[in-house]
Amino acid sequence: MPALRHELCTFGLMLAILRIPFMKRNLKYTIPALILVAGAAFGFRYVQSANTEKESLVMRLVAEALQGVHYQPRAIDDSFSEDVFNAYLELLDGEKRFVYQSDFDRLAKHKLKLDDYFTSGDLSFFEESSSLWKQRRIEARRRYTRILAKPVDLTKARSLETEAEKRAYPKDSAAMDAFWADYLTSRVLDRLYDRAYEKKDSINPAFLPGHPDFAANESEARSKELEIHNEWFDGLDELDRTDDFSYYINAYAAAFDPHTQYFPPQQQEAFEIEMTGQLEGIGAQLQQDGEFVTIASIVTGSACWRQGELEVGDKLLKVAQGDAQPEDVVGMRVNKVVTKVRGKKGTEVRLTVRKKDGTEKVIPIVRDIVEMEATFARSAMLGNNIGYIRLPKFYVDFFDESNRDCSEDVRTELRALKAAGARGIIFDLRGNGGGSLPAAVGIAGHFIDKGPVVQVKTQGQRVRSYDDPTPGVEWDGPLVVLVDESTASASEIVAAALQDYGRAIIVGTTQTFGKGTVQNMMDFDRAAGPFYAKYQPLGAFKLTIQKYYRVNGGTTQLDGVRSDVVIPDAFQHVAYGERELDFALAADKIPAAAYKPVAENSKRAQAVAASQARVNTNREFTRINDYSNYLREQEKNTGLPLKWDDFVADRRASEEAIKRFDREGARTDTTVATMVTPGKPEKAEEDRRWLRAVRRDPSIVESMRLLTDLQ
Repeated sequence: MPALRHELCTFGLMLAILRIPFMKRNLKYTIPALILVAGAAFGFRYVQSANTEKESLVMRLVAEALQGVHYQPRAIDDSFSEDVFNAYLELLDGEKRFVYQSDFDRLAKHKLKLDDYFTSGDLSFFEESSSLWKQRRIEARRRYTRILAKPVDLTKARSLETEAEKRAYPKDSAAMDAFWADYLTSRVLDRLYDRAYEKKDSINPAFLPGHPDFAANESEARSKELEIHNEWFDGLDELDRTDDFSYYINAYAAAFDPHTQYFPPQQQEAFEIEMTGQLEGIGAQLQQDGEFVTIASIVTGSACWRQGELEVGDKLLKVAQGDAQPEDVVGMRVNKVVTKVRGKKGTEVRLTVRKKDGTEKVIPIVRDIVEMEATFARSAMLGNNIGYIRLPKFYVDFFDESNRDCSEDVRTELRALKAAGARGIIFDLRGNGGGSLPAAVGIAGHFIDKGPVVQVKTQGQRVRSYDDPTPGVEWDGPLVVLVDESTASASEIVAAALQDYGRAIIVGTTQTFGKGTVQNMMDFDRAAGPFYAKYQPLGAFKLTIQKYYRVNGGTTQLDGVRSDVVIPDAFQHVAYGERELDFALAADKIPAAAYKPVAENSKRAQAVAASQARVNTNREFTRINDYSNYLREQEKNTGLPLKWDDFVADRRASEEAIKRFDREGARTDTTVATMVTPGKPEKAEEDRRWLRAVRRDPSIVESMRLLTDLQ
């Protein structure tokens, strides 16, 4: 490939050009909103190609970008090579359903060579592994077809280890057959149980083994599994070399950090679901996770966000159009599931989902467009003259005609609450995943007189601080900031700054999400220009370019913002947040900025201690804590019984335990709440529901008591 090698020699010049946008004088243009939707700024027409020269070029482009522009380049050595090898095998077959131990051993000869392949553009490991993956996929289709042709054994006492990390790769074909037989038995059992105990409150099943209907239902369950698996494998067969290559190259990217990612030159429909305002739907982003389609994110202000029951991480099991018969979607590709979830405004879709605790729930959602107004700051006056402000996300200029800015909206709500006689403020950032950095700096400035709010560091450059843009304070009284583990990015900047200045008491989960990095998108076509025109389209690359720090020199990366008063959360023991992601950048410190904390309220220490004591003995929080401990114990029980009687006993026990902890509907009003800023008449019912939720929220009520103690 002499021509390619000649062109690669010019990449050093191109890389120098790429660095220009990241220089300090242009820094204001490179700090994006801290929440990025992968691929949203670009789209490419799919061009099928087996052009190995092009793939080699992309490998070199990615390698050079990672080493030259990434915030924290790592050595391209044997350690890196081993990490890439393991990450790639995890991407290909993380559930250990296709690859044998002998396959793993055969590929292991490349384990310490991938660093050399990366910098040279050598595709030998990719070619070998891709060929093997296709071969094992064909075998798996034959295997499940054969197994599902006969009744599964529900009489033998045994269990399936559902946690792949606890299983070894099957050693041979017989071991793989045994695994698939148990796996498919678990799937059939699940369907049979749902049919037998369709009326969940009933202790009497519709049929049992030996009943005439049992054999017929078992046969139908196998037929459905065959249909679902055929659809799943049809989707896998539709993957082409471009898809395989993107998996491969992203194993290299992931070894730098979890937010760095290569996007191949193809349409992104399977990755970014077009239900975010332009289309009428539920307003959720879906993603493929093995055989399941899961909820990747929920659009603030959307139909499902307003409905309130759908959560990130939920697995879609069935989709029904209103009262129609639900359709099983396990095994379907994400693009097909989207067509079933999406629909006209005003129509209802019912999603059967599996929650994090393993329970199943039917969630009815009336399709609608995204209502941006639902994302705007809103306030209420609570009991004891405590003001409450809810900010779902950081926004700037959502509507050109109205020029909405969350910083200005929060200022308006603060002034309204002050005029209404507020003596303390609760600022609720729970579930706020971030947004505009300038808006975050502006909002923090409402509570401090002047000074830096956040520090930002770019590789090879001096640290830059972003200061409160407006002298003076909108609110200098007692302040609580409510957070949870979904409070991330720009929200963490605000919470951290107010904590460092001593302006707020942080109340919520032990810590926030912990994302302290900034990414930017690099379009390889635009960056390369005429140098590589004959190889275009080349795709795009999202990579981490900056890290931000608190004014005290600490970072929210991994550490998040730790609460002063810790409120239990049902999923507090479930792995979540930046710290759970592989290869997340480490937490570190830089020198503190020049800032001056405010004088501490003399009642603060006593009020915080009293609040934590109340939380520790509160019946509602105790219930939540007990439930989280129950879920932690359940996570350890990864074996699934495959004998009918054992399976039923295990499932019924879990359902009964969940019922004991489920008291959400039993909550009653524990404070008053009234709107301060009048809402629109057509939104009166929505405002009423919002106020009802505020009145019944135990975290808000405890924050009220804490603020009362500070007065």
